[in-house]
Amino acid sequence: MVASESCYGVAFASVVTAKESLFRDAIHFYHSLGFSTVKDFDKFKHGQNLILSSGTSQESIKEVWLEAFKLSEIDASGFRVPQQEADNKQQSQGALVKIRLVVTEPVKDDSANACVVTYFTTELDEILKKFPDCEKISDELVFIKDPLGNKLGFTSLACIQDKEPTSKETFLESTAGNESNLSGSSVEAVNLLKQSLNSTQKKKKIAVMTSGGDSPGMNAAVRAVVRTGIHYGCDVFAVYEGYEGLLKGGEYLKKMEWEDVRGFLSIGGTLIGTARCLEFRERWGRKQAAANLISEGIDALIVCGGDGSLTGADLFRSEWPSLVEELVKDGKFTTEQVEPFKNLTIVGLVGSIDNDMAGTDSTIGAYSALERICEMVDYIDATAKSHSRAFVVEVMGRHCGWLALMAGIATGADYIFIPERAVPHGQWQEELKEVCQRHRDKGRRNNTVIVAEGALDDKLNPVTANDVKDVLIELGLDTKVTILGHVQRGGTAVAHDRWLATLQGVDSVKAVLEMTPETPSPLIGILENKIIRMPLIESVKLTKSVAAAIESKDFDKAISLRDTEFIELYENFLSTTVKDDGAEILPVAERLNIGIVHVGAPSAALNAATRAATLYCISHGHKPYAILNGFSGLIQTGQIKELDWIDVENWHNKGGSEIGTNRSVAADDMGTIAYYFQKAKLDGLIILGGFEGFKSLKQLRDSREQYPIFNIPMVLIPSTISNNVPGTEYSLGVDTCLNSLVTYTDDIKQSASATRRRVFVVEVQGGHSGFVASFTGLITGAVAVYTPEDKIDLSTIREDLALLKENFSHDKGENRNGKLAIRNEQASSVYTTELLADIISESSKGKFGVRTAIPGHVQQGGVPSSKDRVVASRFAVKCIKFIEQWNSKNISSEDDGDADSKVLRFKYDAHGEKVPTVKHEDESAAVICVNGSKVSFKPIAHLWESETNVELRKGEEVHWEEFTRIGDILSGRLRLRAEVEANKTASR
Repeated sequence: MVASESCYGVAFASVVTAKESLFRDAIHFYHSLGFSTVKDFDKFKHGQNLILSSGTSQESIKEVWLEAFKLSEIDASGFRVPQQEADNKQQSQGALVKIRLVVTEPVKDDSANACVVTYFTTELDEILKKFPDCEKISDELVFIKDPLGNKLGFTSLACIQDKEPTSKETFLESTAGNESNLSGSSVEAVNLLKQSLNSTQKKKKIAVMTSGGDSPGMNAAVRAVVRTGIHYGCDVFAVYEGYEGLLKGGEYLKKMEWEDVRGFLSIGGTLIGTARCLEFRERWGRKQAAANLISEGIDALIVCGGDGSLTGADLFRSEWPSLVEELVKDGKFTTEQVEPFKNLTIVGLVGSIDNDMAGTDSTIGAYSALERICEMVDYIDATAKSHSRAFVVEVMGRHCGWLALMAGIATGADYIFIPERAVPHGQWQEELKEVCQRHRDKGRRNNTVIVAEGALDDKLNPVTANDVKDVLIELGLDTKVTILGHVQRGGTAVAHDRWLATLQGVDSVKAVLEMTPETPSPLIGILENKIIRMPLIESVKLTKSVAAAIESKDFDKAISLRDTEFIELYENFLSTTVKDDGAEILPVAERLNIGIVHVGAPSAALNAATRAATLYCISHGHKPYAILNGFSGLIQTGQIKELDWIDVENWHNKGGSEIGTNRSVAADDMGTIAYYFQKAKLDGLIILGGFEGFKSLKQLRDSREQYPIFNIPMVLIPSTISNNVPGTEYSLGVDTCLNSLVTYTDDIKQSASATRRRVFVVEVQGGHSGFVASFTGLITGAVAVYTPEDKIDLSTIREDLALLKENFSHDKGENRNGKLAIRNEQASSVYTTELLADIISESSKGKFGVRTAIPGHVQQGGVPSSKDRVVASRFAVKCIKFIEQWNSKNISSEDDGDADSKVLRFKYDAHGEKVPTVKHEDESAAVICVNGSKVSFKPIAHLWESETNVELRKGEEVHWEEFTRIGDILSGRLRLRAEVEANKTASR
């Protein structure tokens, strides 16, 4: 803390608050003063990012750094001249403010000795106009207060010794007008181009390769690495044919240009190839590979592959210094030639359909493979039901049962076999028969059993698909075997894998640029919804230890080494499918009546979540009740139906809503709803829906005082393709929507490629939330994305037209790939999809064609994706457990003759005052949320108060901003913008 009255020339000023609203207000306040954001740090999201976390406080939850405009000399081209090169040495240093959000409110220093930071400005009159109530000390000094109560000074004296106010011209030459004509983004783009053209620093050279088995999404990763590397001024090389290409060198090491990876997003497999290379396992082979890299000046390698490929890469790095020494001794290079290549930087991306890497929730290609499996099993189910057959489906997974487990959940299988949980030798046959027969007795016409190729019993004997078939035949079932094989690897990447590969590819380049020789090789992974970095070798060791645990018959250790989501879903599968025979029935006093209601527009996975909740309830003795046709159906008819096992058993792959939904909210008739809730004696409620569901939950919570029945625990599972529910980054149905848009836009781009020069303006849904548009733009390589958060105006349209023309000028009609512009349906009330298309068409002057495409309600329909099915099951069971936990806290007063307190959740004390039977009851009305790497239940009262924009029906936080930034890089928007602005500057 500085103890002087005023501070001049400070490095930075730091302001602190514990209130989110004041934190945001302070940011807006300093923005209004002309400060611009230079760092936006969130400890929850960026805690492992060394660059973003550098300089931040340990106590900060969030930090935003803002920098004031630096007055400095600029040259004739409009570029700012560095101070050390400027003729005019009197330049402003600018100022930096750190706004910090902390947990505990800091103690305020209101004494006379409190620090007051005084800023220099050449426009003191503007401060006086903006803050008429400011404290004016003199004609050259005024004081104001920021939203946190901190006192700020503004002076027109450049330093404390000045006698006269200082003007802007003191710092700028007459060419300053050029810069004033540029927007902030344009200045950034021009500076980027100038940096790339004038940099004297040696370019970083990075190689990217794919190795091991191919997986959908590898091409998206290569595209992201190539374009991100070029964006940051690096030379990027593709290693063709994996380690074999690394060993051969020459034409197998190809320098990649921007256009070389155009169209990669929509192609499966790996376009740069992969091959096994036994020679690389030998030291002489690795020495040859090192020589090839040094010959091209490459000292960084990004490897996308499985654990074997990544192990080889890390070994290559550890041996690199000694390999270089040997190459010098062999006379291949001189000491001077190898001086810049003393260390090799390695970064790993996991490309594996098995999803067998420890420490990451999913690997590139895993969800695409799962989608193929679910699609095939859905087809098989149709014929199995027709003939009342059993099918045994073998899926990949030598040491990892992820595909088998997720497929079992997503397809409603009767039984699964996975390597991590070996079945008991000689006993599994009877359990399999018992489960399948039990499900037949309940009314199921078909049976499905999923077998991982690495399945075994606890004596390490393989359990094959044919072994399972023989057991089912003994049961008297007409049984067929289907081995899916390499069809699981085929096809294009689904939306999740394109997104995952893109973000990980971008982060891998950043990791290369941030690493030092002492930094351990990182592996780029994902935890829930957050891209993370892990020590590569530790992750590989942990992965291999699973196979070792299986080999040593320690199956408890094997499954414990999988991530928590895997273990959680495995236990859920057992509870809802294998152990639905009464083995987990709770005592009568703990059994609950749980209501389920769908609210709002239909989205995929509503039925899948309802199915999982119902099966879990039944297996534990609870009674699940479906509120038919939403709250309006309850109000009008009072229909509440108890769901049975057979009612929901085939809902896993059904889109829409089997129990009905509409946009009516609870407040339409709260009294009637309370009546039927009490009539059904509900102990908990699960709402599946979007913003209407969110709003209904708030209304029910607010009515607890008037209607005590609403004191039951209530939880919302966000389910909307708009993904606009405040407080969470993921909603059920959005993955299915994005998959449909990926397919739709792929088809459009294929159509556009026939004419070579065509632009499609695609309108997507999302309401006032730009998530779907931004995500779609990122994973389809759109040239422009229009969202409600970034308003469309004439200047943005003019820029887009210039960018399109520049883009087509680079193509020269040779690239068979159409251009996409993605527009959110609420991006503008003036610039409609048709109007944008007409403007682009008119301005193109016949140089390229323009069409519109509106997928409409196709985005809401269809079969739910495999990811939506799995997440729906996981969230549904979590919500039932949430309701169970809150009911376990509700201590009944039946011994005191007050049986109603269990239902009403309060009792009267001796003074006649209401006393809640459960503390913190407000937290029992919550939304299940995904934020970064965490899944949690957030109270609706808090979300509504601090994170909700009620008017626009969405959250305050734009958690997808990063998608737009990365999309601007990878689509070439920033570089094209730089070229356009450079051309403008040159023509002045």
